[in-house]
Amino acid sequence: MDVDIGNALGTTPGLTTGTLERLDDRVADAHERISHGMDADEFGYASLTLPETADPDAIRMATDRFDRPEAVLTVGIGGSALGAATLSNALESDVDAYVLDNVDPDHVRGLLDDLPLGDTVLNVVSRSGTTAETLANFLVVREAMDRAGVDWTERTLVTTGEAGNLRRLADTHDLPALDVPEGVPGRFSVLSTVGLAVAGLQGHDIEPVLEGGRDGMDALSGSLFESPAYAYGATTYALAERGALTNAFMPYTESLETFAEWFAQLWAESLGKDGVGQTPARALGATDQHSQLQLYRAGPADKLVTLVRPTERADTGIPETDLEGLSYLGGSPLGDVLDAEFAATEASLAAADVPNVRIEVDRVDERALGELLYGMEAACVLYGELASVSTFTQPAVEWGKKAARGLLGGGNFPEADAVDDKRELRVEQS
Repeated sequence: MDVDIGNALGTTPGLTTGTLERLDDRVADAHERISHGMDADEFGYASLTLPETADPDAIRMATDRFDRPEAVLTVGIGGSALGAATLSNALESDVDAYVLDNVDPDHVRGLLDDLPLGDTVLNVVSRSGTTAETLANFLVVREAMDRAGVDWTERTLVTTGEAGNLRRLADTHDLPALDVPEGVPGRFSVLSTVGLAVAGLQGHDIEPVLEGGRDGMDALSGSLFESPAYAYGATTYALAERGALTNAFMPYTESLETFAEWFAQLWAESLGKDGVGQTPARALGATDQHSQLQLYRAGPADKLVTLVRPTERADTGIPETDLEGLSYLGGSPLGDVLDAEFAATEASLAAADVPNVRIEVDRVDERALGELLYGMEAACVLYGELASVSTFTQPAVEWGKKAARGLLGGGNFPEADAVDDKRELRVEQS
């Protein structure tokens, strides 16, 4: 993974090389704190050791209980689903991967109607085993399998903590079960059982993903000028301090579109604390050049744009044409058009004084994905250290979970009482 922060310098709001040099002393201190947390296996910091501590053999043992399926359906939410979806959507496989991470009845019903349930592995993921959305969807899927004459106990993989509803279920029915790693928040768990099981079920080699993560570990150092991950984390932090409170994350490949969703959760849930943080906005190049770029270039000067791309890809040629005004396209690789769009966006933003950062990987494969995912996690942790926020907690998320459980009758939570305090000012159609 390479990071180019040149277009973040001298912009509005922007940085100077001197700003970054002064910040580098704080990066060194933060790196020392992060390294200590990793060595001590502290909560949260243990996430950054997953490339070394994750056990691919355990994942293989669990997934090998299933013949190669036609499809994999992950039932989870947030970090219990997005990491797996990022890997499965980025890597090609003849095993289709689907995710139920919402409780929209129309979507759930439509997906289950289309799935070959008899040849689908159901992958249920919840650390606590009590997540309401996940358990509700699991019960719906289990019933659909029963109605279709499918023995759900022969088609289900569970990933959960040491105790809870799902652990008891797995023990009762002798389901293959993987352990959620201790000390790792869900949004940081992609390089573990939580994210890698689906890749294994799809036939991908897990070791290169972890090797890419280890490449990211090896690249960490006490200077932002020597570590791509820290360069990104420090630059985003410094820009946010100067008013760039929106981070538009824009991959230039369809295969990384879900990666932008994963990044948005990581960034928002980890850094949105105590009145600080940077709001992630998801975009896709070149599609959103024709819409969102208008705001990024000409709207309020409160944005950073992060451009992500692979430098190598398979390509498709554009046929020759005699259509007037289009002959310049004929005979060129389609990838050349995407590269031109990327360069044009980057230059357009720079010309408008909008800070932007370029992140590049050689190609979208297992190893590069492992390094990219690890790099963004390390960048996030560094940002949290510099901003003095509690990176690994999510009190606002937990508040909403308690309110929902209370409303559903899952316990007595005072947060649910706040629903009755809602202010109303209705405007109704006459």
